[in-house]
Amino acid sequence: MTSFGATQSDHDRADEPAPETAGGPGRADGGRTEPMRLEQVRRLAADLMTTMNSVIEGKPQVVSTAVTVLLAEGHLLVEDVPGVGKTMLAKTLARSIDCTVRRVQFTPDLLPSDITGVSVFNQDLRDFEFRPGAIFANVVVGDEINRASPKTQSALLESMEEGQVTVDGQTYVLPTPFIVMATQNPIEMEGTYPLPEAQRDRFMARISMGYPAHRAEMEMLETHGRLSPLESLRPVVDAASVRAMIAAVRDVYVAPAIREYIVALATATRESEALRLGASPRATLHLLRAARATAVLAGRDHVLPDDVQAVVVPVLAHRILTTGETQAARRTPADVLGDILGRVRVPVPRQP
Repeated sequence: MTSFGATQSDHDRADEPAPETAGGPGRADGGRTEPMRLEQVRRLAADLMTTMNSVIEGKPQVVSTAVTVLLAEGHLLVEDVPGVGKTMLAKTLARSIDCTVRRVQFTPDLLPSDITGVSVFNQDLRDFEFRPGAIFANVVVGDEINRASPKTQSALLESMEEGQVTVDGQTYVLPTPFIVMATQNPIEMEGTYPLPEAQRDRFMARISMGYPAHRAEMEMLETHGRLSPLESLRPVVDAASVRAMIAAVRDVYVAPAIREYIVALATATRESEALRLGASPRATLHLLRAARATAVLAGRDHVLPDDVQAVVVPVLAHRILTTGETQAARRTPADVLGDILGRVRVPVPRQP
């Protein structure tokens, strides 16, 4: 039998660093959270997806990606045309978890202090006190993020990367779990500020809802036509359970050959003649974390090449930039990534 799984000697080796950089497991969460058993993680994640699928009709892959990003400690960018359920997806995930939720409607007059918070002088105490902004929540739903000015958009950079906010020289740690789910409309560009590459790179994955199939749209008219399913939605997990699930996902084994494969894919994007900007090292790390979460959802305690391939497009497509020639040929970033997946050698399972 061949396998990419871990043996006892693999676990004995200290080749997997405990704290990871780029805004993930290194964040303070009030002490080490005891990981949950992987089978329990899979069951709770399945319950979460079932609940979300009861609201988001006919989009199981979109829901699965959203849950994958949650378990991988990432942030999600939902980009699509108006009216296809972008905000509904974000609100559904938020209501399915019993935790703090804040929704921010991004507008041109939104200030950075509205996001991060502000220090206000207290007359009674005769001192300044900090009043937290909208970012201080477990789930932050940012609606139409590209309608805010670049200055306001940049207020999210530190929080999304490091899980903290610095105001007037004082640093405040955000609660965990922490996920930003932002939406944007790529069609109506009037009065918008496109997200800079540094901001897009902080989103672990980007997904598009797409139009529903005929049957799913008929079911939507039946279920949403009278009353929004969100009204009867009840949480299936709480913040403490999500923290334990995330801790379990961190410990999923990734063989050296799989890590080599992830690096080879990222390197191929940087060397591709079809691209003028390849994947960043942060993208490589996000690809690793997303692959771990995908493996857990599939019921495994180790990552396979299939897990990496399943998340390559949602994790990398929004970070890479195609050349003018590629655009003229009407080839999308997903097309280029498909070519790279077909060209980079897939690691061979080791023999027992």
